[in-house]
Amino acid sequence: MTPKELKQILQALVEHGVNELTLETPDYKLTVRRGGEVQVVSVPQVQAPMLVPPPEVPAPTPPAPAAPAAEPQPQAKAEPQDDCPGCVEVRAPIVGTFYRAPAPDAPPYVKEGDRVEKGQVLCIIEAMKLMNEIESEVSGIVKKILVENGEPVEYGQPLFLIQPV
Repeated sequence: MTPKELKQILQALVEHGVNELTLETPDYKLTVRRGGEVQVVSVPQVQAPMLVPPPEVPAPTPPAPAAPAAEPQPQAKAEPQDDCPGCVEVRAPIVGTFYRAPAPDAPPYVKEGDRVEKGQVLCIIEAMKLMNEIESEVSGIVKKILVENGEPVEYGQPLFLIQPV
């Protein structure tokens, strides 16, 4: 769903005096209630920013889901830095699903211990049905892969530790 489509739906709610709407797709279920309460169930993280523009959504509500998502990141940051001093963290530039290989039956792009060059593809993050190749920021050796294949990742979450060479 695009922000424009969501805006049109919310405008229709206001124009027709509808107090509650539930929208369900295979990817997510969204329930919107007028009067300031929004309930999001099984929504991919990429959907959260689209809830900000509607006037029915109170401003404090969107940061609340973002805050718990941000809490695990400091723990994840502390562990990798302790495990590999001097290593560079490759972080998720977007929210999505982490995949180590281009296809389920294909070998992974990299394994721990592999030497990588700057710009080499390390993994894919799927976001909104788009496959985004994540490239190495430095040349070096992959010391640790911090995310399991198929796991959801947050913006800024560490994915790899690379020892620069």
